[in-house]
Amino acid sequence: MNKVGVIMGSKSDLPIMQDAIDILKGFDLEVEVDIVSAHRTPDKLFDYGKHAHTRGFSVIIAGAGGAAHLPGMIASLSPLPVIGVPIKSRNSIDGWDSILSILQMPGGVPVATVALDGAKNAGILAAQIIGAHDSLTLDKIVAFKENLKVKVNESAKGLQ
Repeated sequence: MNKVGVIMGSKSDLPIMQDAIDILKGFDLEVEVDIVSAHRTPDKLFDYGKHAHTRGFSVIIAGAGGAAHLPGMIASLSPLPVIGVPIKSRNSIDGWDSILSILQMPGGVPVATVALDGAKNAGILAAQIIGAHDSLTLDKIVAFKENLKVKVNESAKGLQ
């Protein structure tokens, strides 16, 4: 089970969530992308949350803007780890509404929350969760992190 569900509240979230999709595909993980609105498609949300673990998912990444109920609602329904991506939407209060809606979850319903518009880190975190029990993915994470170090060292050389 190395499939990651990437869901978002609306199609307007896709430019941000594409970073997670690209990272996951770069780690050769299977990705299924869907739009699941907590407010406009609640029946779909309940079905997705209750059955994601039976459909072969390992992790769910949920991006949402504004009131941003999607990640928390999915986490309340699913036994899988959920990573929330707060998105600064056009009706957002500088993104704080999204951040706090995802971050301030009650005890017993955790959502791992990344930075505002931080879908890239959500993808990396999902891969790391999978890598904890899949050695091929773990090896790719190790190589990815090594490459980050190489890039920083190379950029430092240019400062001389």
